[in-house]
Amino acid sequence: MPHSPPPTAIIHTPKVRLQIVVAFVGLVLLGAKLWAYHLTNSNAILTDALESIVNVVAGFLGLYSLVLAATPRDANHPYGHGKIEFISASIEGLLIAIAGASMIAKAVWGLLYPQPLADLEIGTIIIAITAAVNWLLGAISRQYGTRHHSPALSASGKHLQSDAYSTLGILLGLLLIYISNWQVLDNVIAIIFGAMIAATGYGILRQSIGGIMDEADTELLKTLIALMQQHRRPNWIDIHNLRVIKYGNVLHIDCHLTVP
Repeated sequence: MPHSPPPTAIIHTPKVRLQIVVAFVGLVLLGAKLWAYHLTNSNAILTDALESIVNVVAGFLGLYSLVLAATPRDANHPYGHGKIEFISASIEGLLIAIAGASMIAKAVWGLLYPQPLADLEIGTIIIAITAAVNWLLGAISRQYGTRHHSPALSASGKHLQSDAYSTLGILLGLLLIYISNWQVLDNVIAIIFGAMIAATGYGILRQSIGGIMDEADTELLKTLIALMQQHRRPNWIDIHNLRVIKYGNVLHIDCHLTVP
């Protein structure tokens, strides 16, 4: 079995470095959104801040999973440690769904017991900046996660971009509130985006559980079959029982080959 690389070598891998940036930027953005909520008393902005709490927890959880996944296979884990990325992504999806449900509950409470809003201009500027940062970082994470077959980075990227889109919707809602002075819209917006965020969490959870349970990836199988046809040897009579198991960015492939 290969020797484990030193911790410093794992930390300096590109995937782990990117996840470190995601985790610590999440902390900064959380502080900014909580400050915006403190200034405005807006439940819509609070929904954004609640999702950022999930961003921070998921960011550090994803960092741990990537460090562990980078550890080479050993006697106890002959296929490596890549499955931890699916577990990390499933926990992140669950946290996102819980955050969405919490946003809806807080907004319903706000409809029943409304609170006056204040300083919407400053709060709007703050969360607009956080939306731009989240979208850019999410795009980078998704692109890198797709390129290197990392479920943890892909989940982080989807989460960050869903956060950015929900923030954009909240910004439009705050602008409408500012123009119309109809403050009940604050809680209506929070309910709508809470439901959207919960749906995003369910999607990530569903996909990651499929990876844990080795659900068949039809597109991946088609790609492998095409490669086998391209490199087919004359004495290959038949290939059957083709299976692919994902371990993070590592694929374990087995099949039965009939030969003369």
